[in-house]
Amino acid sequence: MSAPLYPEGPKLPHYDVVIVGGAIIGSSIAWFLSSNPDFDGSLLVIERDPSYEFASTSRTNSCVRQQFSTEINIRISQFTAEYVKNFKDYMGGDSEVPDLALDAFGYMYLADNEAFAAHLRTNQKLQASLGAGTKIYSPDEIVAAYPFYHVDDLILGSHNLKDEGYFEGSTMFEWWRRSARKKGAEYIHNEAVDIQLNKAGDRAETITLATGERVSCGTLINAAGPRAAEFASLAGITLPIEPRKRFTWIFSAERPLDQPLPLTIDPSGIHMRQYGKSDYMAGSPPHTDPAAPFDDFEEDHHLWEEHVWPLIAARVPQFEAIRVTSSWAGHYAYNRLDHNAVLGAHTKVNNFIFANGFSGHGLQQSPAVGRGIAELVLYGTYRALDLSDFSYQRIEESRPLLETAII
Repeated sequence: MSAPLYPEGPKLPHYDVVIVGGAIIGSSIAWFLSSNPDFDGSLLVIERDPSYEFASTSRTNSCVRQQFSTEINIRISQFTAEYVKNFKDYMGGDSEVPDLALDAFGYMYLADNEAFAAHLRTNQKLQASLGAGTKIYSPDEIVAAYPFYHVDDLILGSHNLKDEGYFEGSTMFEWWRRSARKKGAEYIHNEAVDIQLNKAGDRAETITLATGERVSCGTLINAAGPRAAEFASLAGITLPIEPRKRFTWIFSAERPLDQPLPLTIDPSGIHMRQYGKSDYMAGSPPHTDPAAPFDDFEEDHHLWEEHVWPLIAARVPQFEAIRVTSSWAGHYAYNRLDHNAVLGAHTKVNNFIFANGFSGHGLQQSPAVGRGIAELVLYGTYRALDLSDFSYQRIEESRPLLETAII
């Protein structure tokens, strides 16, 4: 993706809405706001790196699943699937907007112990009650459907071929950004380095940019990805969000599989999936998982050789002879409390709105989040889907939103 030409300086001294962070979440909000006929205000998006080279958006695995353990996360993903399959219509029927496809190879969660198997059974009942196509497979049923798996250590699998899989998130992002700008959203290449509150401390009045300008705002939205806590701290706000490194490898197999590989979540913690027609993708956290420096994107080749590859080959014996063709490291915006998003207004600074902490779910949750935050800005409440479970209040109260289906 070529870097857009954003100016450094804002055109106006005041904006009705300022969004800090112009990647997938910030651009989703910008699109849903600017395309809403009830919004006639000014909108500024501040992006520190318009190349998006190291943004989580650019280093995502770009998939969507309904196999969560909470109703709200399932509902969010169901809207994403609907949105992707009807992308052109949601973008206003513009003939230049491409159709998006959802390659529904599904997710396959594998359980090798009874405790996790029980979680998957419970989750499947909830998912099915909400219309998801999740089914529980015995080891024999797994092999019957996917003969390439080694299943001797498994108790069961949980699989869904309905609206789960890969879609071109980069295309969705590009069109949100392009269309928001066309509708009047102003994007600048800059960084917010300070926030000035009013005397009562209940509103963010102005922000200071790295180039020295001060901009006043009606609503200030934090969409700063892994830097969310750093930005919030400028207003004296604490967020339990930090960058965590995740590694991805693309590989080809000497003996390719005869059918698509579902996004497989192995009991070991690694995951792998089909990547295009004949290649595959694998992902893994590091052995130890501390917060990473913002500029640390160094890869760990020993992790692949000594840990990931042996586990892949053990689960899919045809992957004993494979070749890595590309790889990268990216950052999750990791919520230490419960791995779920933080959405909505701060409990005291009432015009400071969070859209943070997605912990790897940002791209797949971006349509519902963009729509919801736009509703909150315009109407003071969520309309289409209630996202209040993700409120900042639970952060203050150390009250986790329990989600057991985390990758």
